[in-house]
Amino acid sequence: MNTFGCIRLKRIYFKTFFIAACVFLLIFYMKRLSGHIGNEIDLIPEELKRFELELQEYEKGIMPLLGENGEAANLNGVDRVNGEAALKKVALNTVLSDRVPLNRTLKDPRHRKCREFKYKTTLKASVIIIFYNELLSAVLRTIWSVILQSPANLLREIILVNDASTDDKLNGLLQYYLDTRLKGHDIKLFHLKHRMGLIRARLHGARAASGDVLIFLDAHCEATKEWIEPLIARIEEERTAVLVPIIDVIEANNLAYSTNGDSYQLGGFTWSGHFTWIDMQKDSDKLTLTPVKSPTMAGGLFAIDRKYFWEIGSYDEQMDGWGGENLEMSFRIWQCGGRLETVPCSRVGHIFRDFHPYSFPDNKDTHGINTARLAHVWMDDYKRLFFMYQPTLEDNPMIGDLAHRKQLRQKLRCKSFKWYLENVYPEKFVPDENVYAHGQVKTKNEMCLDDLQLGDDKVGPLGVYMCHDFLAMTQYFSLSFKGELRKENHCAEAFSNFNVQLTECHSHKREQFWKYFPENRTLYNPSFRKCLSSEGVKNSGGLKLDFCKKKGYQEWTFTHLNLTAF
Repeated sequence: MNTFGCIRLKRIYFKTFFIAACVFLLIFYMKRLSGHIGNEIDLIPEELKRFELELQEYEKGIMPLLGENGEAANLNGVDRVNGEAALKKVALNTVLSDRVPLNRTLKDPRHRKCREFKYKTTLKASVIIIFYNELLSAVLRTIWSVILQSPANLLREIILVNDASTDDKLNGLLQYYLDTRLKGHDIKLFHLKHRMGLIRARLHGARAASGDVLIFLDAHCEATKEWIEPLIARIEEERTAVLVPIIDVIEANNLAYSTNGDSYQLGGFTWSGHFTWIDMQKDSDKLTLTPVKSPTMAGGLFAIDRKYFWEIGSYDEQMDGWGGENLEMSFRIWQCGGRLETVPCSRVGHIFRDFHPYSFPDNKDTHGINTARLAHVWMDDYKRLFFMYQPTLEDNPMIGDLAHRKQLRQKLRCKSFKWYLENVYPEKFVPDENVYAHGQVKTKNEMCLDDLQLGDDKVGPLGVYMCHDFLAMTQYFSLSFKGELRKENHCAEAFSNFNVQLTECHSHKREQFWKYFPENRTLYNPSFRKCLSSEGVKNSGGLKLDFCKKKGYQEWTFTHLNLTAF
């Protein structure tokens, strides 16, 4: 071959190489932009330098003593102003979070007797953490706490699932941090192409897990001393037990780690389909430190045997986004032969926010739709109480197909919801069972008892309002066999000034005890020897007690009256 031919051939090779290199770089950057670079592809040197400089700048802001031992931390000057602004915008002091050490120490929040327990277990756990646009420092603090507080022989891996976050730091920079600062730890990071929501993102993480036990954590938690040992030990003892640690509060404004001392809470639910807490106030000397059965779980933090997770039906994959999945799993576990327990000697801190800082896809009411699915599948006839709150969802096509979940219930030979109420949650008040009367409570002039939009955790006047021509839950009251004139969790209580307020039911009778006389339709309070009266009360006004006068303004008519009970 002549010289000219060689030169020409070299040019062809060079062009081919150049084109191939361009295609490779194009593919590389497309993957980078979509957040799907795996560990097997090295970042180009310029990107490495940028990430390293960014991390170094970030690490300069971390103050070694700020927030140590879980104490409240505070900022000054511009940082304080910016932190307060962030708190209002995203319900978290992000400036402060970025200053508090990622591996800060915490006090041991457990009861002193928990420290005497010894655990022997051979099982290993996969800790699964999913996130969407979570603050990087919150994610890293969660990871660090798991690593530092979990014995290596019990921690199989940490699995991170990025649910298509739009925050660039949660893509390349997070992976770079794992590769450089946490090298040597078994941490797997998965980037989802499209936002899937909490339920499906968790399923993605569970499918990738190889540990004997799955432990799900939210991405804004801090584990404490010996948090993992009692969870794994209990599962090794009883593989169908699903376990929840005591969830302590990390304050969103100052990152203080707060506890309720030796008292703790179990999970409950409202008939409107929301999770709620049940206080467990106990004498310190009689405090139960072994696992305690819990009717429901909050759902953000729990441990379950990996094989049992799939056997019991994992999650309902047709549930969208977030919401309702925790109650669905709680009911299913109990009704299908498992146990749900709170473990007092396992404690994890969790940042509780006042509002969600991000929107949900398509602005759908995923909580309502998901809860409607579980009501149809698991609550039997008691679903009537949920659909009193959500009548538009009862036959809504957005609920989707329920055949697969109903088949699962049949396959697992699950018990009824009535069994659940009687055996797991007997203290749960059912508004139309074990009551003298229920429904709307009308005055003679067509006004109705009304809670005046009282919030679940508030105290307010028992009032009257124009009767609705439909069943509105603000006007749904019951008179229980205990003599309580009540809503689900609030009872009418008389006070010394003769005002009547809706307060938390305490089951001690006294000022919350009422008698109804069907013959003259009066509601009588024996403690004050007076009757409930609407005299002079206008629309949206609060009611009072008055001397019983057999007048029309002291007559109250219930929609449903159980005459055989009087």
